[in-house]
Amino acid sequence: MSKKPLILGIESSCDETAASIITENEKGIPIILSNIVSSQTEIHKEFGGVVPDLAARSHLEKIDWIVQKAIDKSGRKIDEIDAVASTAGPGLVVCLSIGLSFGKAFASAIKKPFIAVNHLEGHALSPKLNEKINYPYLLLLISGGHSQYLNVESFGKYKRLGTTIDDALGEAFDKTAKLLGIEFPGGPQIEILAEKGDPKKYELPKPIFNKGGCNLSFAGLKTAVLRVSKKIRTDQEKYDLAASFQKTIEEILHKKTKIAFNEFEKQNNLTEKIFVVAGGVAANKKIRSMLMHLAEQNDYKNIFPPIELCGDNAAMIAVVGLEKFKLEQFSNLDYPAKPRWPLDEDAAFLKGAGVKI
Repeated sequence: MSKKPLILGIESSCDETAASIITENEKGIPIILSNIVSSQTEIHKEFGGVVPDLAARSHLEKIDWIVQKAIDKSGRKIDEIDAVASTAGPGLVVCLSIGLSFGKAFASAIKKPFIAVNHLEGHALSPKLNEKINYPYLLLLISGGHSQYLNVESFGKYKRLGTTIDDALGEAFDKTAKLLGIEFPGGPQIEILAEKGDPKKYELPKPIFNKGGCNLSFAGLKTAVLRVSKKIRTDQEKYDLAASFQKTIEEILHKKTKIAFNEFEKQNNLTEKIFVVAGGVAANKKIRSMLMHLAEQNDYKNIFPPIELCGDNAAMIAVVGLEKFKLEQFSNLDYPAKPRWPLDEDAAFLKGAGVKI
């Protein structure tokens, strides 16, 4: 029996310091031996959002300990590690630099290959951590920094079908939570408050709902929430606004996903239709349920990572590292941090005022 690769993954793109050790079984299915995540929520709570310099300082203080903890928990020894994979982008450059520099130094010290990983590719492949997935598949990536539909044609080959032209969905949730007086990160609390409210109480806008293909926009919705929030006087009104916001998001994603299904089917000769949803917002149970039902209605097999693998973590970075290791796609030790690094580098940049869709 040949030795299976052992990969150390490191993630520090924003406000989670994370390290993971993975390998694979005889069938090529990844096995997570350890997955350690240290959140900085308490550090940034008083500021209502992530403060880059504070985040970087926390990464610097914790990363050595987090990596050692991941190695210890895996039950393996340092000299058994075959490669080190670190997030190189996209993300906050001061944060990326910590994990990237540590990964390079670690790989150099143990004389093993270094692999630079795209954070978005980590999310794209995260469902592979718990089941086998065939290519191609349609990916909806919804997180705090990114919202896009991608045709995942094969490993390393991605074609963007649609993207947000302004705020990411997770950002819209967090900003709405802040307007409702919920402490950072408040996005996950919106779903909880929404359960107590009337989703029909407030009619909120759905930007580019009837145009723009499967591109998304959430800035106008956030502005509408701001206007309504200024008139709120009771807890019940707060619950109603949370419920109305949640419902509006579900309606937007329902329609845009149906459009994405059509685009995906046009671009591929399919024998199997697979729909993957990844990223932190994929943990929202209402959105999760709606998308599962929609996929089933349209004869798609739907795949979601486990809740604990939806947010930023290093196991997803390690799984990309594992794939790249097998293909001998190694990186030089001078590989730079890339604060902007789209999966589909040929796709047009669609953010900012005046964007035509």
